[in-house]
Amino acid sequence: MSIRFGLLGAGRIGKVHARAVSSNSRAQLVAVADAFEQAASDLAGQYGCEVRSIDAIESAADIDAVIICTPTDTHADLIERFARAGKAIFCEKPIDLIIERVEACLKVVDAEAATLMVGFNRRFDPHFMALKSVIERGEIGAVEMVQIVSRDPGAPPVDYIKRSGGIFRDMTIHDFDMARFLLGEAVETVTAHASNLVDKAIGEAGDFDSASIILTTASGRHASISNSRRATYGYDQRIEVHGAKGAVSAENQRPVSIEIATADGYTRPPLHDFFMTRYTEAYANEISAFVDAVESKSLPTPSGLDGMLALALAEAALKSVKEQRAVKISEVTGALATRDVFQGR
Repeated sequence: MSIRFGLLGAGRIGKVHARAVSSNSRAQLVAVADAFEQAASDLAGQYGCEVRSIDAIESAADIDAVIICTPTDTHADLIERFARAGKAIFCEKPIDLIIERVEACLKVVDAEAATLMVGFNRRFDPHFMALKSVIERGEIGAVEMVQIVSRDPGAPPVDYIKRSGGIFRDMTIHDFDMARFLLGEAVETVTAHASNLVDKAIGEAGDFDSASIILTTASGRHASISNSRRATYGYDQRIEVHGAKGAVSAENQRPVSIEIATADGYTRPPLHDFFMTRYTEAYANEISAFVDAVESKSLPTPSGLDGMLALALAEAALKSVKEQRAVKISEVTGALATRDVFQGR
């Protein structure tokens, strides 16, 4: 029996998830909703499903789960609505831009015993999964340092920048989640530096386009993250983990992995142009993991808590840049009821 999906949002990431659902034999895309009817109609036509309103999807008996790809400021409200409607929920990151709002949303999810998974697709990339497996098998010993490079080929439009929540909440949040995933310990301190080197309009909009961050755990393990909104050579995605007995790395991927040797030297094809092609397998694996969780009625990973923890790191990074100092996570989690969880996971 297939898990029947309703897709909320037919934009760029909505299209990515529609493709992932269609590639899964245990999933079926039943309906698409979007504020722009033509966008919904085009996507529905491509995958042979219906255009419905969000209200209709919420009450539909033939839909088991929803994928939320709408603007960030709608995520928390929609999660609560569909939790109360008894639907399983997959939501793109972040749940919200304010930690307290995320916490309130997760209380509703818990009260309704709803299934919620947050879209940190990079955990499901085959190369990063293989890297994680090496760590878990103990092949490189205890993790000591993690290095993450994540650079986009170009900056998004300034209009997007203005509503995105900023580079830390929108872009680096993927790297924060990956750092937590690989470090194996709770991050206690964040030190960040950021500037505008790519486009002054991004700075005028109140954001940054270049950032370097160091995360430190209680035992002294640390992760360094390098972000840029400009990589002229393609979508730069690399990870290295150094441990007590060795190191493991995941290098950049190319659509075609060949190398040409001539009298002029060695050349290779360019990198992937962006996340839609670089992480195709990751998105498919992610939806498969969500289907597994829905079918088994188990807690999916990454969870809503994982989403909140990554957002806390983003808030700490922004505070670090503004105040030019190291920031403890406890400073941004404050008096949240979950502060002991932030310390221990």
